Amino acid sequence: MDKSKRLVLTGVFWTGFQMIVNQGFAFVIRLVLAKLLFPEQFGLIGMAVVFTGFIQVLNDLGIGAALVQRKDEDLRSEHFHTAFWVGVGWSIMLYIIISLGVSQLAANFYNEPMLVQLIPVLSLGILFSPVNLVNKAQLTKSMNFKKIAFIDNTSNIIVGCISLIMAFYGAGVWALVFNSVASIVIAMPLYFRATRWYPKFIWDKVAFKDIFGFGIYTTGTSVVNYLINNVDYLLIGKILSAQALGYYTLAFVLTDTFRSRLMAVINNVMYPMYGKMQGDPKGLKKYYLKVVNYNSVVVYPIMLFMFVLGHPFVTRFFGQKWLESITPLQILSVSVMFHMLVNSNTALIRGMGRPGLEMKLQLFKAVIFIPMLVMGINFYGIIGAAGAILINKVIAVMIAQYTFNNLLNIKLSYMDFFNAIKAPWIASIVTYIIIYCLYNMLHFNYIVCAVILFVLYFYIIWLVMGKEVKMQILEFKKSKNNIVPQ
Repeated sequence: MDKSKRLVLTGVFWTGFQMIVNQGFAFVIRLVLAKLLFPEQFGLIGMAVVFTGFIQVLNDLGIGAALVQRKDEDLRSEHFHTAFWVGVGWSIMLYIIISLGVSQLAANFYNEPMLVQLIPVLSLGILFSPVNLVNKAQLTKSMNFKKIAFIDNTSNIIVGCISLIMAFYGAGVWALVFNSVASIVIAMPLYFRATRWYPKFIWDKVAFKDIFGFGIYTTGTSVVNYLINNVDYLLIGKILSAQALGYYTLAFVLTDTFRSRLMAVINNVMYPMYGKMQGDPKGLKKYYLKVVNYNSVVVYPIMLFMFVLGHPFVTRFFGQKWLESITPLQILSVSVMFHMLVNSNTALIRGMGRPGLEMKLQLFKAVIFIPMLVMGINFYGIIGAAGAILINKVIAVMIAQYTFNNLLNIKLSYMDFFNAIKAPWIASIVTYIIIYCLYNMLHFNYIVCAVILFVLYFYIIWLVMGKEVKMQILEFKKSKNNIVPQ
C-alpha cells in the first residue's frame, strides 16, 4: 500500500478515536444538561455561544491552515515564532473587546442580563487557544494524529468528568462553561511536550506576510461559514424567544453534532493530504469520493434513527417539555444526509491553495441562504428555519458540482456522486420502510426498533460493499505494521 493511503488510514483511525472519546463526553454532558435545564436555559447558552463562537473564528486568523498548507521547504523557524506571537497578541486584544463590549452588546440584543456574566467566562477559551495553535499545526502537518488524539482525549476526559460532577451537583450552565474552557488549559503543557517546540521572541516581516497573506482568506471564509451556520441561532433568539431557541438547539445538537464532528475528523486528515496532492486531479477525485462514501455510511443510520424514531426518543429520554424539538429534529436529520455529499469540499479547495475561491463560494451561498432563513423563521418559526437549512444543503450540492467541473478542473459528474453514496442510500431507504412499519403499524418498542435499525442498516451495507470494507480493514492492519512510530 502506498504511503499516502497509509497516512490517511492511520490518520482517520486516530482522529476518529479522538472524536469518539471527546465528543462522547461532550455529548453526554449536553444530554445531562438538557435533562436538568429547561428549554429557555438551554437557549441562553445558545445565545452566548453565537457571540463567543464568532470571536473564536476571528481569533484563528488562518494561522493553523497557513502553516499546514505551505510546503516544508517553504517554512522557516521564523514562520512558527511569528505566528505564535501574533496569535497571542491578537487573542488578548479580542478578549478585552469581548469582555468589556461584546458581552453587554449581546445582553442588550437579546434582553438577557445573564449574558454579561456568561460571555467573559466562556471567552477564556479565546484567550488561551492560540497558545496551542502552532504546536497542533506542526503535528497536523506531519499527520501525527496519534499524539493529537492522546492530548485531546486526556484533557477532555479530565474536564468532562469534572463537568459531569458539577452538573449533578447543580452547577447548571456553568458546568458546560467549564467544559468549554478548561480543556484548552490542560492541553497546553501536553502539546509543548509532544512537539518539543517552544516560542522565542522572534518576529519576521516576511514570515508574517507569507502566513497571513494566505490566512486572511481562510479567516474570511471561516467568518462567512460561521455566519451561515449560526445566523439561525441569532435570528431565532431575537425574533422568537430563548425558549424557541432552546428547542431548536436541542434538535441541532442531536443532528449536527455528529455531522460536524465527523467533518472535523475527516477534514483534519484530508486537508494536509489534499495539499500534498495539489497537482493530481485524478487522485483528488478518488480520495474525495471515498470521503463522501464513508462519511455517509457512518452518519446516515444516526440521522435515520432521528428521523423515524426521534419522537419517542425525545419525549421519553428528555421529557414532554422538549416536544417542540421533534419536527425540526426530523428536518435537520435529512439536511445532514444531503450535507454529507459536500462535507469535505471546502478542505479540498483550501488544500489546493484556493482559499479565495472558497471564500467567494461561501459568500454566494450566504446571499441565497440568509433571506430564505429570515422568511422561514417569520412564517413558520423553528420549523421554517430547519426547512431553510435543508433547502440550502440541496443547493450546496449543486454549487459544489459546478465548482468541481468548471472552476477546479476535477471532473466529477452526478453519476460519480450517486455511485459514491449508492450503498448508504439503498440501506437507508430499505431500513426506513421496515422500521416505519414495525413501529407505526406493528407497534414494536422503540428501543427494539432502534436495535433492528442499526443491525439491518449495516447488514445491507455489508451486502453491498462488504468486499471493499474487508479490503480497507486488511490495508489498515498492514499500515499498523508498516508505519514507524513518531
